[in-house]
Amino acid sequence: MLSRRFWGYIRRHRRAYVWGYAAVLASILMTQLSPWALKLAIDGIRGGASSRRLLVYAGALVVIAALEAAFSYAMRIQILGAALEIEAELRRDYFVHLQRMHLGFFQGARTGDLMARAVNDIRAVQRFAGVGLMRSCHTVVMLIVSVAFMLSIDVRLTLWTMVILPLVSVLFVALGREIHRRFDRVQAQFSALSARAQENFSGIRVVKAFAQEDAEIARFRAESEKLVAANLTLARIQGALWPVIGLILGVAAVVLLWQGGGDVIRGRITLGQMVQFSYYLARLSFPMIALGWVTTLWQEGRASMERLDEIFDRAPQITDAPHPVVLEAPRGRVEFRNVTFAYGPAPVLRQITLTIPAGSTVAIVGPTGAGKSTLVHLIPRLFDASSGQVLVDGHDVREISLGSLRRAIGIVPQETFLFSDTMAENIALGFDGADGWAIPGAAAPAGDAAIAGAAAIAGIARDVEEFPHRYATVVGERGVTLSGGQKQRTAIARALIRDPRILILDDALSSVDTHTEAEILAGLRAVRASRTCIIISHRISTIQDADMIVVLNEGRIVEQGAHAQLLAAGGLYADLYEKQLIQEALEAEDLIEEPKG
Repeated sequence: MLSRRFWGYIRRHRRAYVWGYAAVLASILMTQLSPWALKLAIDGIRGGASSRRLLVYAGALVVIAALEAAFSYAMRIQILGAALEIEAELRRDYFVHLQRMHLGFFQGARTGDLMARAVNDIRAVQRFAGVGLMRSCHTVVMLIVSVAFMLSIDVRLTLWTMVILPLVSVLFVALGREIHRRFDRVQAQFSALSARAQENFSGIRVVKAFAQEDAEIARFRAESEKLVAANLTLARIQGALWPVIGLILGVAAVVLLWQGGGDVIRGRITLGQMVQFSYYLARLSFPMIALGWVTTLWQEGRASMERLDEIFDRAPQITDAPHPVVLEAPRGRVEFRNVTFAYGPAPVLRQITLTIPAGSTVAIVGPTGAGKSTLVHLIPRLFDASSGQVLVDGHDVREISLGSLRRAIGIVPQETFLFSDTMAENIALGFDGADGWAIPGAAAPAGDAAIAGAAAIAGIARDVEEFPHRYATVVGERGVTLSGGQKQRTAIARALIRDPRILILDDALSSVDTHTEAEILAGLRAVRASRTCIIISHRISTIQDADMIVVLNEGRIVEQGAHAQLLAAGGLYADLYEKQLIQEALEAEDLIEEPKG
């Protein structure tokens, strides 16, 4: 059976379905009146009816056909229209649910699979909610009414045909489960194919750089052939329904001619009744075919709704508390109290205790894999600590509303993501129209001035001036038209325009040269003075003037203090600093010797 969630959508549109089903009943009534009028006309001809009476019969057939068409139109408008609205609601709810899911969910999900469910599976559910439910009602009522009229004509003849027609139901029961199983396999393979295509297009630079076009084409062809094979296995069993139904109805027609014709000859029924009965039997052919179609739609819809329910039933792990605290005027004090965090069984952070005063600049350094990014991701609750507390302004972040917490934080992640939109839209992401970083004396509107001001501080403004359409320039998917440094500076501007109380730079200057880095740091110096700033960097030059430097190693704080103190201590920080000096000296030597070659 389909899930309660599906029937919940149906209940929301029950008025449209009630009116649609009323139109179904009226349409079927008109359908059943046509054979009756035809029977009167034929028997009237045999009885010598006048031309005027035959004209009345002909007029009745025209009126009945017109009413049947009108009611059929109303039936489709009501039910199919409701199904399209359900499709839109289901897709919107699916998207909203994904937006609420925690970051860990997306790390374990494939984008192509989520897209396949959003497109293919929701469309299959819509087909059943529309055509499937409409034809289900139409078929059942048509069967009942037609059989009732047939019994009123000749019970024995009806019983003869009813011995044959139930074979169709037996066929549906036998093939229904197999259709469901094979359709589920088709949808799963479609998801795999979508994931392969999405990953390939997203990583097209890597594919071309490593000359893997032919290999990726071969992999895509293999996935595509699997989808074709799965569809063919489904088509074989679906295709068997139609000819078998035709065979069964053909046998029923033979029985009708054999038994009904004999009854007319013997005078048990009139020729008009024979034609009327034949008409009802012919009208049963479409419901029989529709029953097979509806069965297929039901199996496909059930399989697709089950796949959607798999996502809907995954509850978000990062949610607001029942009565969350709202940060009205955040100051930016951050505190970690004995925090431990693990993605799996092995902890990434171990018993972290750290206090970051409001308005201070704190740098976090350490070797790769030390847990630096994970630590700062706990502040905006991209993840929740496995144990211990993370506090902002004295409140546990799990007790603060997600909206007010994240509005108080501007974060530049390690992996920069830009949308396929203009520079202005990418920088203004999340901008709420506050004063922001307006340039003094700017003549542009407040929003444009804020964008330009944030871009100037981030060091991207000069580059934008050289773009063909300046801030209206479309950057392409994932910012493909920009360099790595331009992407990072755009992401910094995006964080700055929010005027956050807590600014987190997660290795945000790794793709810019040292000269540009110095300019950005100079621009950020005034910004850092009025807010809490947390900087993760592998360059000592980026963080040596921080109020406090925290050194992480294997998920633990091993050192903390000012730059000079840590150098004097001769620990891990001093070791990292010396290695970086050696590396910079070697790079400078290479640059000097290169022209001589």
